[in-house]
Amino acid sequence: MNAPRYGPPDASIAPRYTGPRTFARLPHVTVPEAGIDAAAIGVPFDTATSFRAGARFGPEAIRSASTLLRPYHPALHVDVFGTLSVVDGGDLAITPGNALRTTEQIDAALRPVLEAGIVPLVLGGDHSIVLGELRAQAAVHGPVGLVLIDAHADTWDRYYGERYFHGTPFRRAVEEGLLDPSRSLLAGMRGPLYGPADATQPVEMGFEVIGCDELRSLSHSPDRYRERVLRRAGDGPLFMSFDIDVLDPAFAPGTGTPEVAGLQPAEALALLRALAGIRFTGFDLVEVSPPYDSAGQVTALNAAAIAFEMLALLAVAHR
Repeated sequence: MNAPRYGPPDASIAPRYTGPRTFARLPHVTVPEAGIDAAAIGVPFDTATSFRAGARFGPEAIRSASTLLRPYHPALHVDVFGTLSVVDGGDLAITPGNALRTTEQIDAALRPVLEAGIVPLVLGGDHSIVLGELRAQAAVHGPVGLVLIDAHADTWDRYYGERYFHGTPFRRAVEEGLLDPSRSLLAGMRGPLYGPADATQPVEMGFEVIGCDELRSLSHSPDRYRERVLRRAGDGPLFMSFDIDVLDPAFAPGTGTPEVAGLQPAEALALLRALAGIRFTGFDLVEVSPPYDSAGQVTALNAAAIAFEMLALLAVAHR
């Protein structure tokens, strides 16, 4: 196999804190272009939030924290950037204050990326951006299954009367035929709700739901989580979405809608690593809100680590 065309510079020659702030110090390359397996792409949109804005600065913070990353993943025994040709594709154009228009822009920008065979790793941004991603995914791959790790199911019909909001994207995606709920697993849900219907909605729509307490138990037996995903997902195309608020606020204070009693980072990483060998058509990591992060940027650091885990999953499947 030919050596990857794109990867980060040698950190023993150029220290990791030097150079432009791209994801993992990868070259900034306009996508699509030949010779690329995956691309980190920012979507700095956050005006579909319900509580605290600030995720528009999430891609920038994740990129800054990702300078700490190294290429080899010891737990999965894979040289991520030695296996994959990866670039930072920059940020997509968005329209602040207009979630529907931004959805259309995301869809239009990602379709040629997917058509070129490039797997996008999208850095958000609030969770409303996933609808645009799923429109592009479905246009290229057909309806996808969803592996969601999140404190919230995001299947409401409306919020403040708005249909395009960060709490509604997966309902819209099902209505538009972008998602196959029978092949989807939503996990990590917790916290107080407005009523019992909030808990039953996603199940009535056809999703399988794993609450946070059960998910935490699966993190200690990660093969059980893998079995649940495989049994649910079948053989069709599969997309992963990770909302940083699934982590406990002690480890991810920088997010728009924090919920107490969440996962520890080690538990989240164990769940992700359990999915090694499963091929995903795309990933996103959303709701990192730097204005609420700690001085040590712990939310951004955890987000960068999770994004690296996603690339590691792709590298294992690619290998």
